[in-house]
Amino acid sequence: MTPLPLARAFTLIESGPVVLVTTCDGEANNVMTISWTLVVDFTPKFAITTGPWNYSYAALEKSRECVIAIPGADLIDTVVGVGTCSGADTDKFARFGLTPLRAQRVRAPLIGECLANIECRVIDIVERHNIVVLEGLAAHRNESRRETRTCHAVGDGSFIVDGERIDRRAMMQHKLPPGL
Repeated sequence: MTPLPLARAFTLIESGPVVLVTTCDGEANNVMTISWTLVVDFTPKFAITTGPWNYSYAALEKSRECVIAIPGADLIDTVVGVGTCSGADTDKFARFGLTPLRAQRVRAPLIGECLANIECRVIDIVERHNIVVLEGLAAHRNESRRETRTCHAVGDGSFIVDGERIDRRAMMQHKLPPGL
């Protein structure tokens, strides 16, 4: 084993795919890139990490709702671009050619180019750890997408793309909650 600086340990564990999170402050839509996501239990609850440093955070805090949009690996340059500019001075939907679609349960838009979108409401903000806990209200899949792989942030500016799917459902059948 080779020593790794403890400050870099986070690059060894990634929590989920990089996502785009849309918000609406009542006047304008915005989108931010979030590289830390978490599924909470086997319920439609999720967590993201963000805080006041993100322009979208004020809209998220005010509206208490958002959409988690899951982009395919072919959108990695868009995902990075969205994450490296601010909605304070940029219409990110226009700049990156993203199509806002009307959601069913929240004012924040779905993103047409993404693999899937999850409409959410904020159920808790853990300020100490900059964690926003969300409850899913509706979910949508884009079955027309050819690219279905997602990207995962390593944390140092590099990403890992999903690969081959390994199916072990039969082995785990007795351990999965009903419906999975």
